[in-house]
Amino acid sequence: MRDRLYLLVFLVGAGLLLYVGRGYIAMSTYATFGLTFAGTTAAAVLGLVLYRVQLELRASRHELARKEAELNFALEVQQALFPKQFPADGGLEFSAVCVPARGIGGDYYDVLQRSGGRLAFVIADISGKGISAAILMSNVHAVLRTLYDAGHPAGELCSQLNRQLHRVTDGTQFATAFFAEWSVGDRSLTYVNAGHPAPILLGSRSGEQLHAGGPPLGLFPGTDFEVGRIVLQPGDVMALYSDGITEAGESSQREFGAARLEAVLERHPGEPLDEIRQYVLEAVRDWSGEELEDDMTLLLIRAVRAGVGSRQSAIGGA
Repeated sequence: MRDRLYLLVFLVGAGLLLYVGRGYIAMSTYATFGLTFAGTTAAAVLGLVLYRVQLELRASRHELARKEAELNFALEVQQALFPKQFPADGGLEFSAVCVPARGIGGDYYDVLQRSGGRLAFVIADISGKGISAAILMSNVHAVLRTLYDAGHPAGELCSQLNRQLHRVTDGTQFATAFFAEWSVGDRSLTYVNAGHPAPILLGSRSGEQLHAGGPPLGLFPGTDFEVGRIVLQPGDVMALYSDGITEAGESSQREFGAARLEAVLERHPGEPLDEIRQYVLEAVRDWSGEELEDDMTLLLIRAVRAGVGSRQSAIGGA
């Protein structure tokens, strides 16, 4: 700013000298000298300003490149937290995708397996976006896996995860989550819905709402969560999703909505889960455009007969 002010003063001064002394330039050596000095000085200051602008641009490019490299590294770390493959012989098949709105985000899904034919799956949506949400997401991932490996049942697991999340955020951030544990022996699914959009069910449980649970994780430290239970039959499909899907198009006051998502799923009930997943993503993007307003996550589960192998697919971003 200072250099620009100096340049403006010199240019104005040179202009005034030219105007006032336009008739005396040829007769006055002093006028000629003054105008020459003013013009030379203005050119020098202009050159200095341009040089400094060039230096600032180089520094800005360097800083931008550094931040982009850091963001890419953080994205790689986050992508590594998503499962690379799913269990293929536990009576369930899976397909999943997570598309962050800003390169890195706070949506999360996971599939966990324990001995004895038990496995669990979870989807969560951390409040906020960007780096802060991604850091909290990684904390949820680590704590949940530790609690599950320790053998905690669904209700207790969510209560402890809720206390941990409240402890590290002091109630300023929260996470909606749906956690479910599957028992292949009796085909039962015990679940906790912590303020998350209810899954869409197709098949023998079509239209059923899985709301048992409690408030989002991290809001209240002493929350006890209700546990729900259902039985799934072979062919039943469950769709877990983040609100980035159903609220797509919100900025233009035309949300995609849960009803539209369910309609897409119902049009392709028996097709491979990977193809159904792609139909959903295409429908959302056709509705709202390519520019995402929020992280978008979809986890599809189909009950199959125990021991039946199937394609299992997980995609961290698309």
